[in-house]
Amino acid sequence: MRTIQGVSVSAGIAIGTVRVLAAVDYAVERRLIDDPQAEMDRFRAARDTAVAQLKQLRDNVAAEFGENKAELFDAHRLMLQDPDYAECVEGLIAQDKVNAEFAVKSVAEQFAAMFAAMDSSTMQARAADVKDVSRRVMNVLQGKRDSTAQDGSVQGDAVQNGIVQNGTAQNGESHIIFAEDLAPSETAQLDRAKVLGLVTAKGSANSHTAILARTMGLPAITGIGDAFDPADDGHVAVIDGTSGAVFVDPDEATLTEYRRRKAEAEEHLSLLRKLKGKPTETKSGQRVHLYANISRPSDAAAVLANDAEGIGLFRSEFLYLEREDWPTEEFQFDAYGQVAQEMGDRPVIIRTLDIGADKQVDYFNLGHEDNPALGYRAIRICLTRPEIFKVQLRALLRASAYGNIAIMLPMITSVQEVRDAKRILEEAKSELRGERIDFNESIQIGVMIETPASVIMADELAAEVDFFSIGTNDLTQYTLACDRQNPSLERFADPHSPAVLRMIQMTIEAAHRHGIWCGICGELGADLSLTDTFLRLGIDELSVSPTSVLPLRNVIRNH
Repeated sequence: MRTIQGVSVSAGIAIGTVRVLAAVDYAVERRLIDDPQAEMDRFRAARDTAVAQLKQLRDNVAAEFGENKAELFDAHRLMLQDPDYAECVEGLIAQDKVNAEFAVKSVAEQFAAMFAAMDSSTMQARAADVKDVSRRVMNVLQGKRDSTAQDGSVQGDAVQNGIVQNGTAQNGESHIIFAEDLAPSETAQLDRAKVLGLVTAKGSANSHTAILARTMGLPAITGIGDAFDPADDGHVAVIDGTSGAVFVDPDEATLTEYRRRKAEAEEHLSLLRKLKGKPTETKSGQRVHLYANISRPSDAAAVLANDAEGIGLFRSEFLYLEREDWPTEEFQFDAYGQVAQEMGDRPVIIRTLDIGADKQVDYFNLGHEDNPALGYRAIRICLTRPEIFKVQLRALLRASAYGNIAIMLPMITSVQEVRDAKRILEEAKSELRGERIDFNESIQIGVMIETPASVIMADELAAEVDFFSIGTNDLTQYTLACDRQNPSLERFADPHSPAVLRMIQMTIEAAHRHGIWCGICGELGADLSLTDTFLRLGIDELSVSPTSVLPLRNVIRNH
């Protein structure tokens, strides 16, 4: 057995025979031409054909995966129609008197290098997109045809290797595809009946190819680098899209374990097929919005895979916890923007940093506290160190231009804290307006209700914000005076305590009196023994771990 470690880009398990895609040679001969104008006309015609093909591909993707996933190919069309792109190609043809194919390839490499040099990983991933659209134009110029579109669209490695829709797999089997790389358009055209999973030597978790693999429900791993070996063709492999592990010629113990895991996953998938797209609604018509909690941008894949309606809690502090120095505005914007784009129109509620207590970061230099759970943490750090807070707020505002983002403030105990936070938010908005940077002017702001003080002040707080989200973990800790990090207090820290449930009831009632919605984002939200209680209390939203979404929806729909 050979074990390879790659980067997970799409969760799931695949077991099957490897099919290695032979790379297509995109070498283009440089030829001198006599009539630059005729060559420019030839380029324009090829570009128009490529744009039409992308429209066809866009419509195909929209029909199968939804409009938000099809927007990628709208972006590809805009790349081809970008005046700067056309001017560079035509300028090269006119100046150097070279053939259109060579000019397109040269400009693609120039643009790709520009994207790859940017600080943002999201922008770096666009290098693959510009190469993809340029190859499409080159293939039109060279007369290559594609099996998927009505007008004979161009193709790439996957198409030429016969694994696109309407293609023919070897012996009619399905395979795990190993390739140097896959372009977004190739991935979108894959015949899912013939493909079990994807493994590539190159690529990134931020690429459109990765996003499409997640949308299609294909386990996918990238970045195996030099471990990519064409000699693996025909061998049996197991890929674990969650851990990024690849096992070529797995031993019997590995096969047995992954068959068991796959069976469990398929049982969950059966529930997904039954409930996907169904509203989270009781038999009497009571509607509950069912969201998911995440800690990292890569977790958004699991949110979509489990058909959550949005993200109810993005724990942004993990962007700080997993670094050895301050995350820059650009780094945070990249992370928030990636999730916003991937979620499309679905809400993404991002909690501002909740550092302190059990989440310590050396470079914050917080110092020792005898009782950190009651100490310098969360909103208290943000309001006393506004230079840190404003960096995050600017990143959140900028990312709001790319999706349905809302901001949530943790550890609130007073109305003044909310007003102070909103003042800093307004300063950030004013700065971005001055810099002519787009953001959602009406971005929603909410608070976490996780202290008895915030419950008592809920009526006044509701007048200041757009929503409440109850953090039941801390609310239980502070209501019952039980440190949740102390295992000896476990028997006393009962989240089902009438005191905790009454706190939740008071919060919901206050929210509804003031016309705002109220959700739960703590662990109690997934406690199926309390679902009936929450429904009776009139909860509007529950945000749970992605894998808890479908079981919870099932219970609510049968209520």
